[in-house]
Amino acid sequence: MATSQAEKVREFLTCVICQELYTDPCTLRCDHTFCRKCVTEYIQTRPDAVQSKTIPCAFCRQDTKVPHPNQPVEEWAGQIKPSIIIQGLIDTQSEAVEIDTADQQCTLCVAVGETTPGASWCHECEVTLCKRCSKIHHASPTSRDHDVVDLSTGIRVKTKRRVLCTEHTTEAISLVCKDCRKAVCPTCCVVYHRKCESVFTIDSMKATMKYHLTRRRNVMAKKIDGKEIIVKKTKEKIIRIKEKMELAESHLQNAVERAIEKIKRKEKQLMNEIRGITETESKQFQADVKREEIEMQMYMQHCEFIDQVLVSDCEMDLYDAYQAWEAGGVRDTDSSDTQRIDDIRFTPDIVNVNDLGKIDVTYEDGSGRLPTPVMVNKIDGGSEGACMGDVTVLVVDGIQTVVVADWGNNCVTSFYTRHNKSCHCKYPLSGTPCGETQLQENKVMVAVPLSCQIVTLEVNPDLRLLSTITTSKGYYSITVLSPSSLAAGGDGCVDLLDMAGHVLRRIATHNKGRFVFPFFMCVNNKGNILVSDWGEKSVTCMTPEVDIVWRYVPTGDKALTRPRGITTTRTGDILLADHDSNRVLQLTESGKFVRNVLTSQDGIPAPSGLYIDRHESLYVCNPGEITEFSFI
Repeated sequence: MATSQAEKVREFLTCVICQELYTDPCTLRCDHTFCRKCVTEYIQTRPDAVQSKTIPCAFCRQDTKVPHPNQPVEEWAGQIKPSIIIQGLIDTQSEAVEIDTADQQCTLCVAVGETTPGASWCHECEVTLCKRCSKIHHASPTSRDHDVVDLSTGIRVKTKRRVLCTEHTTEAISLVCKDCRKAVCPTCCVVYHRKCESVFTIDSMKATMKYHLTRRRNVMAKKIDGKEIIVKKTKEKIIRIKEKMELAESHLQNAVERAIEKIKRKEKQLMNEIRGITETESKQFQADVKREEIEMQMYMQHCEFIDQVLVSDCEMDLYDAYQAWEAGGVRDTDSSDTQRIDDIRFTPDIVNVNDLGKIDVTYEDGSGRLPTPVMVNKIDGGSEGACMGDVTVLVVDGIQTVVVADWGNNCVTSFYTRHNKSCHCKYPLSGTPCGETQLQENKVMVAVPLSCQIVTLEVNPDLRLLSTITTSKGYYSITVLSPSSLAAGGDGCVDLLDMAGHVLRRIATHNKGRFVFPFFMCVNNKGNILVSDWGEKSVTCMTPEVDIVWRYVPTGDKALTRPRGITTTRTGDILLADHDSNRVLQLTESGKFVRNVLTSQDGIPAPSGLYIDRHESLYVCNPGEITEFSFI
């Protein structure tokens, strides 16, 4: 089984040009990967590519523009982005080395010209020791606590890879400067990063990095399952289209048999049109299948790489993979705006024999839609009378923590799993908590309107009070605009506050006809404020400088009943909870309705707060529980 997996990994890591393991792999615009030297050699065989200043793919022939074509042709391939994932897989495969210590001589004795059989192995020093040197090694104060194993049983010892600093070649890289986004050794930290504020050991980040990489691996595994379903359905569509083509041809031939010779040319014209449409669409579907298969292969490569990293004993492997995930190492291909054929029909016209009839082609409409959400988890509210209002999801020391404002019990509750056991922690408040927002990696702010307070809690993942500020009025919604400012919504207004709760600016008031009950809000990826107002039954997008970007106030069958929680995806799409109509709907970044993403049939009665985490998982607050959905 292990041999089969190794062969499969090697197949992923083989260049289709030279049929060898990748050397300095680079990825073209079409997502196909080759050795950089193979790309250079292939360009030199294509004079047309040199003339057009593009790099053709040796697999699919798609062209990639050269960023700086004025440089020599030999340097064009050097401008293409490296493949971090594939290089990581190659490095991981090459580093899994075991040392056979059965016939090893004592390292220390060899150094002084003697040959003594080894009796033990020190993991810390990575040296073989004879019985005499082993006693001395154990007696030394600097090495008495080292992990030394007996080699008399002929065991094989696996060496632990240490990544050394390129400048200070005797020191291992063990620290990370988050300010500079760089892994360094202790000497580099002292010399070059003295003024940096966020320097951590890689070991302290292991739990968080493993959590994110595991979550990413699980999300991509679900996407692979979804892609397999899409490929299967698409292939079935190809078969159905060909069957419909044959049916249309049959109808056409029957009409031709009842017609006279002068309509033969029309028959041929219509036949060519049907076949042309079918062949064109079949090719497009085949391209869709190929794209989905390529994405599946990319996800499998990434899953294999993460699996290797998660069991690796090298912390730098974990850090490199985590950085690749944060930089978006694998991206999804969006084909939702592409129309694909759905049906072909031929309608005969016996009266007008010169035309024979007409060909009707209908297309699918999938423009602008988010993928289908699938429920993956439910979190029980934990107590009788729990009423979940707003929600925020954090990752603290590798533990996913769901923090919820519980209206029914006047408290804030954190839900998490530790040692495979579901846990929760409640923090009671003096009034009903409403809006909440994430302040830092392990801090949330909660608005308590009736007591005119904004409470800051530390999440560890249990909850601990850090501070309480008193405001001039009660606020129901809250969101962080910058490290020094907040936006908060109360009855008939939205205010800009400093971190002490003082009003810096009254952004909007009901007197100006803008807001009545702005009880939920968030900030989109452009820094604008999105306000959900259930009094006005509207959504407003506005800048912190008062300018209204757009307002969504639908009427008729699309009218909102009681809009509540609001959140955005990384692409800018907006999700809005409509409490009384039991649905979550999707708006575009410019405030246009797309579709109802979730309804009561998906198990979300009376949805309230919404939150999308970094893995694009959607959390929906329902009465007494929180439901998690994943988009595939």
